[in-house]
This record gives sequence, C-alpha cells and structure tokens, in this order.
Amino acid sequence: MNVVILGAGQVGGSLAEHLAGESNDITVIDVDGPRLRELADRLDIRTVEGQASLPTILHSAGVEDADMLIAVTNSDEINMVACQVAWSHFRVPKLIARVRDQAYNYSEGKLFNTQKENNVAGIPIDVLISPEHLVTQHIARMIHHPGALQVLDFADGAAQLVAVKAYYGGPLVGREIALLRAHMPNVDTRVAAIFRQDRPIIPMGDTVIEADDEVFFIAAAGDIRSVMGELRRLDNPYKRIMIAGGGNIGFRLAESIEDDFQVKLIERNLDRCNHLARDLNRTIVLHGSASDSELLLEENIDDVDVFCALTNDDEANIMASMLAKRLGARKVMTLINNPAYVDLVQGGVIDIAISPQQATIGALLTHVRRGDVAAVHSLRRGAAEAIEAIAHGDPSSSKVVGRAIEDIALPAGATIGAIVRDNQVLIAHDDVVVEDGDHVILFLIDNRQIGEVEKLFTVGLTFF
Repeated sequence: MNVVILGAGQVGGSLAEHLAGESNDITVIDVDGPRLRELADRLDIRTVEGQASLPTILHSAGVEDADMLIAVTNSDEINMVACQVAWSHFRVPKLIARVRDQAYNYSEGKLFNTQKENNVAGIPIDVLISPEHLVTQHIARMIHHPGALQVLDFADGAAQLVAVKAYYGGPLVGREIALLRAHMPNVDTRVAAIFRQDRPIIPMGDTVIEADDEVFFIAAAGDIRSVMGELRRLDNPYKRIMIAGGGNIGFRLAESIEDDFQVKLIERNLDRCNHLARDLNRTIVLHGSASDSELLLEENIDDVDVFCALTNDDEANIMASMLAKRLGARKVMTLINNPAYVDLVQGGVIDIAISPQQATIGALLTHVRRGDVAAVHSLRRGAAEAIEAIAHGDPSSSKVVGRAIEDIALPAGATIGAIVRDNQVLIAHDDVVVEDGDHVILFLIDNRQIGEVEKLFTVGLTFF
C-alpha cells in the first residue's frame, strides 16, 4: 500500500514505523527537517520537508499515486485543508484526518463530506479521528471495570478483551489455565496472552498463571467481572472520582461519568472553571491546583477511588498523581504524551499511564489494515495488536470460512480469542467452525506477523 502521512510527531512517526515494517511504501511530510532526517535514518521511508497542505508539496510527495492520505499534523486546519487539496486536485481514494477541536466535531454533519460525494458540500474526509474522544472512552471503560489495566471493546461491545495483573490470592494464580472452566462452569472465556516480566507467553492449557503476570483474556461483556475474580481480588466498585484538568479530555470524562459516579474536577483557570460549571450537571468544579496538598486534603483525597491527572503537562500530571497517591487516593491514572515516560512510571506509584498516541494509532490502523477489519487496538506500546476481522466467502475462496479453528493456519504468535456471530459471543475452542460474516477477534503478540493475518482474511477471486 502507498501511504502518505502528514505530520512526523509522535503519532505520525509511530504510524510510519508500524507501516514501514509491513512492506508498505510510506512518505512522511513535515516542516521539521531534523525530525524527518531522524525518521529516515531509522526507517525505510521517504520524507518531504514542507507545509503539508500545499499542492506543490503534496505533488512532490507523489500523492497522486497514493492509496491513502493520513493527516495527523498538530494543526486541525492544516489536516482539513490537506484533505481538501488531496481530493480536489489528486483524487486520493481514502482520506483520514485527526481533528482535535470539539467545535469542528460538533459540526460534523455539515462541515465534513465523509462520502466524498460531488453534490454534497463539506470537506472531503472519509474518517475523522478524535484523540480526546478515544482517550475519554478508554478511561471511562477502566473506571467501570475496577482493577483492569486495559479494557477493549469488540463487535460494538458484545465482547471485551481485558488486561489484568494477577495478584497473590487469586483463585487461579499458581494453577493451570485449563482449570478456569472447572472454576466457572457457566462462564466461557479464553486467555489470549500472558506477559511475564515483559516477555510474551502463548497460553496453553497447562500454562500456570503466576502472580504479577499481565493476563489478557476475552469474554462476553457480562462475564468480565467473574473472570477477573479468578485472577485477582476483586476491587470494590468505584464511587468517587477526582479529575485534575478541565481541558477537552477532563471535561468529556466528567460529562460521560457524572451520572454514575461522584465526580470532582480541579481546574486552575477561573474562566474555564466557570465554563465547566455551566456545562456540567452533577460534577463539582473546584478552582485551584491539583498539586496543592491542602486543597486535596480539604476535598478528602483519602476517600477518592480514582484520581485522573488529565492536564496537557506530563510533568504536572506525574507530580499531581504522586501527591494524590501519597495522600491516600486508592488508584491514580495519568495522561502522558511522552512515550518515554510511560514505561518509566507505570506500575510504580502511578497505577495506569495513558498514552493518547497508542489510542490514536489503534484507531488509525483499523482503517489501514487490508481486508474487512472492524477494529484494531495497539497494545504493549505497539508491540502487540488485537484485531477484529470479518470473515467473508466460502470454503473454496476463504482460508478461514468453513474451517475449525484448530485447522486455520495462524502465524506464530497469533491466537483467535473469540468469534461474534449475530451478537452471540462464541469463545474460540478448537472445534468452533468459522462462518461467513463472523467477527473474528485475534491477538498478535508480534505485530510483524500482521501481513500473514491479513492474507488469511483476504477473499480469493472465486468469491467474486
């Protein structure tokens, strides 16, 4: 695939790294020459220095031959204008843009022409990506599932992939995975992968779960809490949430959870506080600094179940989270934009480090993958992936349809966790047969095998 990426920042650079390793032709455009040279020295890609929205720059990048343009610069306006130019002048088949400002997204019905119809007004963009929306959903899912490190939705939420840390005292810790069914005869689940001291393990029936293992399992959404109870002591449901930072993410999170939890939001800017107080219904908005220990103590930080540090400043988020934890907050979640910080802080004082880049890249990869892919989630800082692929065809045209899971030639490091068929979740036991239209949920511990997985779900010519 020939892909042109606009923007060489964290998202653009990480996306280029993902795709360049999968035999794609990648061109990256940015105004930052040194950053482009650093990427070109490290990756097998082409780079063009210049303003990404200019027709001359797009032409010099060969955009007329591109299969896809992905606009992820730091400017919403440049992303939108570049998509307009790429369609009007070069007819690029697929256009994806990151648009951060909520005001643009509120106008989506009128501002964007997502079908690229000639008689419809609007900026031609096939797919809009909103990092703030993705991160808000990610945090909200973890708040609704106490104790989870990650919660991923598949098939519109019918099935979920959950990551938890196995604790001493969990019923299944120190025992073989095969005993899961004996412990829970009425709940069907599958362990998709285990990471032990950052080393991936493909789980077998005789694999023993150890304390501190990071266990990824898949189950129907209604069974998630039961399975978590087998791997760790179940946390009590959260009630009190404190949010530091009233920006787009902090506001959206408060708005999405205030009907289910007691929410307090701390914001430094007085004008923004007044705006938040008007727009939020049940959230208590506090004017002050999240690093003010007196304010935190006055607001009973020791009774807070989850402290979410969501400002735009990584260092401020880290320091506020450390302070909140020391003063008694039960769990802290911290927004961190710098990927170098994520591995450094997670698992210590900070319980969960949230990377907007990883959430954004997963959403982008959903639209880049070959075949009919409904969802992609980038895991373990991009080393692993969870994919929801839709099977099409018949036994003569497909490598998966009409075959039992044990007969599908999966690449090394790939496992099928579940199949969703007509909103029914079927856990992937060896004798389950894949049918046309099934949503197949796979886990890859090595994303370098993605090409082999894509080939499995590519329909042969006989189907057409």
